[in-house]
Amino acid sequence: MKFTEFIKKELQGWNNFEITGLTVVFVIIFYNAVILKDNPAAIINAICGILYTIIAGKGKISCYIFGLLGSSCYIWLAFRNAFWGNMLLYLCYYIPMQIVGIFKWKKHLKPDTGEIKKIKLNSKKRLQIIFISILGCVFTTFILYKFNDKSPIIDGITTFLSIVGMYLTVKRAIEQWMIWAIVNGLSLLMWFNLVIHGVKVYSTVLMWGVYFILAIYFYICWKKELQNYNL
Repeated sequence: MKFTEFIKKELQGWNNFEITGLTVVFVIIFYNAVILKDNPAAIINAICGILYTIIAGKGKISCYIFGLLGSSCYIWLAFRNAFWGNMLLYLCYYIPMQIVGIFKWKKHLKPDTGEIKKIKLNSKKRLQIIFISILGCVFTTFILYKFNDKSPIIDGITTFLSIVGMYLTVKRAIEQWMIWAIVNGLSLLMWFNLVIHGVKVYSTVLMWGVYFILAIYFYICWKKELQNYNL
């Protein structure tokens, strides 16, 4: 496929709601950068992270370009604020899995739109995911508590559920958006608590808020698309 053709397919399918919402969010991030003097890494992370989530939600493989850059910035932010679980998650899992995701998604692209073919887990697989998630969250929280993490419960839950969510993302499963909604909501609370205590990471808080909304939005979009498959 020619590069120009690839870019054209990646830009297809954006509706007015998505374009308007993205514009508003970027204006707010720009305000945070100029007026509130937000952390540069937080700004880059927010921009790349939001672009990654939207493009992933639209099933475009180019999302991983922004995912890799945003993850690198988030590692630095988590390190600076002693969120060890989140830092190790992004460094040892997110970045490698995003590279794997590029090759996995490439095998399941629709030739006409360049979007991935989406799937839904069966009941047995869902129960397995729920069971593993509960055990993993308890274990991770205990470990982080022993290492004096600033927020062991939220960091532990978001860390392990993010592992599950990224696995489901690479698998192209709609259930990822339910996991991401939980992760994003809790992460929003965790980073908002830092802002209350004077840490300038406004764009990171905004990013998690947008992530939470997008998780719900894309769950609805994927559900409609999967229903159309079965008609």
